[in-house]
Amino acid sequence: MKFLADMGISPRSVEFLRDLQIDAIHLHELGLEQLPDGEIVAKARREAYIILTHDLDFGELLALSGARLPSVVIFRLQNMRPANINRYLQQLIAQHKLMLDQGAIFIISENRIRIRSLPINPP
Repeated sequence: MKFLADMGISPRSVEFLRDLQIDAIHLHELGLEQLPDGEIVAKARREAYIILTHDLDFGELLALSGARLPSVVIFRLQNMRPANINRYLQQLIAQHKLMLDQGAIFIISENRIRIRSLPINPP
């Protein structure tokens, strides 16, 4: 399991994952701050990353692509502080590791985690 954090996710959440012995990297560390969303998805697919973001565009890109991977975790929290994100990340990994590996879109809000398995066939 490997995570690629988009620009809206704090580097401290990447550090948190690394402390759990989970492979994680931030786009900033790679010098890819300006990489378009479609290219981020392509990179994640090629390199077997799970995308961490707060940007709903990633879910739409995956749904329209009809692809099975990569998984994307979209945080829609009022409190986007790293400690709060990290709490949800730890819960997500503990409860949904298999789905993360198999391909799904996760939307995390305060009240629930919505999960949609990939691929999603466009209409």
